[in-house]
Amino acid sequence: MQDHAAVVDDDASAVVAPDAPAVLLLDRPDAGPDAAPAPAPPAAPAPLALSDAARDRAHGPPSTRRGRRGRGTRTAAAPDANAFVVQEPPRDHRRRSRPAASRRALARSAAAATAAVLLGAAVAPHATAPTAPSDDPVPARLPAYAHIDLYQEGVTVGAGGRRAAVAPGSAAPFFAGTHVLDPAAVTLVDALGGLPRTASSPGSSRADAAQRAAGQRAWLAAGTVPGAGGPYEDMARAALLDLHTLVLPGGAAVAGWSPRWRYVWPRDSAFVAVALARTGHVDDALDVLGFLDRVQAGDGSFEARYEPDGSGPPDDRGLQTDGTGWALWAAGTVLAEVPDADERRTAAAQLRPLVVRSTQHALDLVARTGLPPASADYWETPEQELTLGTAAPIVAGLEQAATVLPLTGDTALARSAAAAAARSRVELVRAFAPTGYARYAAGGHRDAATAFLLPPFLRVPPPGARTAWRESAPTMVRPANGLAPGADWRDDGISWTPQTSLYAWLAAESGDAPLAHGWLDFLDAHRTSTGSIPEKVLADGSPAAVAPLAWSAACALLALDALDRRDDDLRASDLPPLG
Repeated sequence: MQDHAAVVDDDASAVVAPDAPAVLLLDRPDAGPDAAPAPAPPAAPAPLALSDAARDRAHGPPSTRRGRRGRGTRTAAAPDANAFVVQEPPRDHRRRSRPAASRRALARSAAAATAAVLLGAAVAPHATAPTAPSDDPVPARLPAYAHIDLYQEGVTVGAGGRRAAVAPGSAAPFFAGTHVLDPAAVTLVDALGGLPRTASSPGSSRADAAQRAAGQRAWLAAGTVPGAGGPYEDMARAALLDLHTLVLPGGAAVAGWSPRWRYVWPRDSAFVAVALARTGHVDDALDVLGFLDRVQAGDGSFEARYEPDGSGPPDDRGLQTDGTGWALWAAGTVLAEVPDADERRTAAAQLRPLVVRSTQHALDLVARTGLPPASADYWETPEQELTLGTAAPIVAGLEQAATVLPLTGDTALARSAAAAAARSRVELVRAFAPTGYARYAAGGHRDAATAFLLPPFLRVPPPGARTAWRESAPTMVRPANGLAPGADWRDDGISWTPQTSLYAWLAAESGDAPLAHGWLDFLDAHRTSTGSIPEKVLADGSPAAVAPLAWSAACALLALDALDRRDDDLRASDLPPLG
C-alpha cells in the first residue's frame, strides 16, 4: 500500500511526508523555472500515439469493431472526442525509466527526514510499504501510447467549494482524515524547498479550511466506511472522500477532475449513487439520481455525458442506450438501501419521473425483438452490432423497474416492465449464450460486460454466465495484474481500474473473498500519493491518467461493502437460536 499525502492535524502538531514529493525534481533535474528542456532521446519513426483527446475517457478503446485494433484516424466534431492521431509521444513519456522508481523512494525518505527536522514534527510512516515495481524492463514491443502521464495525484476542495487538482509529484498537506488542504501547512511545505508546491485553496483561510475539513469528517461519520479495521480501510476512506469531492452541489457526479473527465456520465453516476447508498449516504445518492432526472430527455433517453451544470451534452457523441438501463438499475438498488417502508415510498415518489420515463423508453427499445438496437456502451465507440454491454444493463434496469414502480402506484407499468424483462432475458441468452457471452452476439472476444450478467445486476445469472465471467478475466489480465476492458483491447499492457474494481466487486458478491482480495490488493498498491485510485496502471505499475476516477472508487467501495455484508451474514448464522 502506498504511503499517502502529507497529513497535518488541526493543531499542526504532526506532518506526514507525502508519498511522492520531489518526484519531478529528481526525475527531471532540469525542472527549475528557468531551465531549458532536456533533450529527448530519438523517437521511433512515426509511432502511433494517442493524443490527450484520444485518451479522453476511461472507456475509449482503439477499435470500433470486433477484432480490429485502431490503425487509422477517427475524428469527431468535439475537440475532445476519442480520436486517433499520429504524433510524437510526449517528451516525458519517452523519458520514463525504471530507475525513477528507486529515485522516488529515496526522495520520499529524504523529504520525510527534512520535514521532521525543519518542522520538529513526528513523521508517521504507514505500516505497509509501497509495492515496488518489478525490475524487469517493460517489453520493447509495447507501443508509444502505452506510456501515459499521471494527470494529477488527486483533487481537493477549498473556499466556496472550489475544487482543485493536486499536481503530479506535489505534496498534499491535508487536514487529518480529510482531502482538504491546510493553507498553513501548504506554506510550510513550500518553504522547505525542494518540494513541489501542491494545489492551494485560493482565498481560503485556515479557519475556513478547518471548517470544511470538519464537514468532511462529519460526512464520513454519518455513514459507514467499508473494510473498517482491515487492510483496506485507508483506501475506503480515500475513495469515499473522492466521491464526496466529485459529487458537486446539485448531484452532478463528475467522472474525474481533469478537464476531459469533468462531465457527468449516466453510467458512472449510477455506480456512484449505489456506492453512496450502500455506505449510508442515501440522500447523496438520491441527489445524484436527481441530476440524471433533470438532464434526461423527455423520451427517457440519455446522451453519452453532460455538462455538470445540467445545460446539456458537451459534444455530439449522441445517445447511449445503456444509460437508461443503468439509471433504472441504480434507482432500484438505491431504494433497496432505505430500510423504512414509508421513507422508501417517499424516495420512490421522488424518483418516479426518472423511473417512469426510463421504463417507457426501455420498453420501446425492446418492443420489436426483445433486445435493444446497437448502441455505444462503456467502450464509448460507435457500434453497428448489439453488444452485451448494452443488452445486459437494459435487462437489469427492467428487472429493477418491476420492483420500484409498485412503490409509486404504477402497477400496470410494473407488470409491463416485468414481462419485458423476462422476454429480454430469454432473447439475451438466445443471442449471446452460443458465443459464450462474447462482446457481440455474432461472436468475438469476451469483455467486462460478462460481469453485468451476474448479481447485483441481473437477479439470477443466465446459464453459463458465471463460467463466462470467470473465464474472461485471464484473457483481460495485463502485466501489472489488473484488467483491461476486454480481451480484444489494444495490446498496450495497461490495466484499467474501472474493470478491475468491477471484478473485485463481483468476486465479493459471489462469495469468492480470495479473488476479491487479489484485485483489491492491486487497487490498493497502485494508488496515488493522495490515496486516490487512478484510471489506469501502466505495465510497470505506475499509476496513470486521471485520478481519482469516480467509477473505480465506487466499485472499490462496493467490493469492500459486499465483503463486509457477507462477513456479517456469516456471523449472524453462527449465533445461537434465541430463547
